[in-house]
Amino acid sequence: MGDKVFKIAAAVAATYVLAIIVLMVFQLINGSSAIWSKEGISFLTGSSWNAVEGRESYGAAPYIAGTFVTAGLAMLIGVPISMGIAMFMSELAPKFLRTPLSFVIELLAAVPSVIYGLWGIYIFRDYVRNWIEAPLNSTFGNSVWFLSGAPFGLDIFTASLVLAIMIIPTISSISREIMIAVPNSQREAAYMLGATKWEVFKMAVVPYSKSGLVGASILGLGRAVGETMAVTMLIGNATGSSAFPSSLFAPGQTMSSIIANEFAEASAGSLHLAALIGIGLILFIVAIGINIVAQLLVSRVLKAHEGAVLA
Repeated sequence: MGDKVFKIAAAVAATYVLAIIVLMVFQLINGSSAIWSKEGISFLTGSSWNAVEGRESYGAAPYIAGTFVTAGLAMLIGVPISMGIAMFMSELAPKFLRTPLSFVIELLAAVPSVIYGLWGIYIFRDYVRNWIEAPLNSTFGNSVWFLSGAPFGLDIFTASLVLAIMIIPTISSISREIMIAVPNSQREAAYMLGATKWEVFKMAVVPYSKSGLVGASILGLGRAVGETMAVTMLIGNATGSSAFPSSLFAPGQTMSSIIANEFAEASAGSLHLAALIGIGLILFIVAIGINIVAQLLVSRVLKAHEGAVLA
C-alpha cells in the first residue's frame, strides 16, 4: 500500500510541473492572440512601437535582437572566465581552498539581480564609462561602427558586463562538477605519457567533458536571456527602432526589460498588453529551447561517466 501511495504521489508531482508549463503556454498564447491577429509575422520582424490608442503598432524585432546581443556578449566575456575558474578548482586548487572557493562562487549566484543592478548603476557604471567606453570610443569610434556613439554608461555594453558577472557562478559551478566527473584514468594515462598539467587538461579532461561544458555554457545563456531587473536598470531602455543594437555604447532593450518597463502601463484587454504577452511567449519559447538543449548535452556527459564507472 505504501509503495502505491508513493507512486501516485510522485506521479502527481511530476504531472503538476507539466500542467503548470502547459497552462503557462496556453495563457501566453491566449493573451497574445490579438497581437498575432493584427500584426501577424510582422510582429517578429517589425520595429515600430506605438502605444497611442488608434495608432497602435508593435514590433518585437529590436527587443529580440537586443536580447541576443546582450546575452551573446555576456557569454563571450563570461564563458572563458568561468572555464578558467572551473579548471583551477578541479585541477589546480589545493584541497583546503577548493571547498571555501566553491562556496563563495555559488554564493554569488544567490545575490538578487536587483542588487547587481543597483551596484551597476551607482558604482560599476562610472568605471566602465571612464575606463573602458570613453577610451575605446575616442580611439576607434570613428572607424568601428559598434564602438560609435557617446559613452554614457547605461547601454548595451554595461548591461552585458553585469550579465557576464551574473552567469559566471552558474557556468563555473556546473563546469567544475563536469570536470571532476572525468575518470582519473584519463588523467593518469596522460601523465604516463609525460604530459604537463595543461596538456592533461587539454588532451584528457576537455575532450571527455566537451559536451557537458557546452551544456553548462548554454545553461548560462538561458540565465542571461531571461534576466530582467539588472538589465532593465542598466541597458538604457530605448523603444522602437532606436532600440536596435546599432552600437555597444547605445541604449537598447531586451524582451524581459520591455515587459518589466511597460507592463504596469498596459490596460487589461488592450493591444499593448497583448503585445507584451506576445513578447513573453517568444521569450518563453527561446528560454525553454535553450534549457532543453543544455540538459541534453549535460546528461550525455553524465551517462558517459556512469558507463566508464560501470566498466
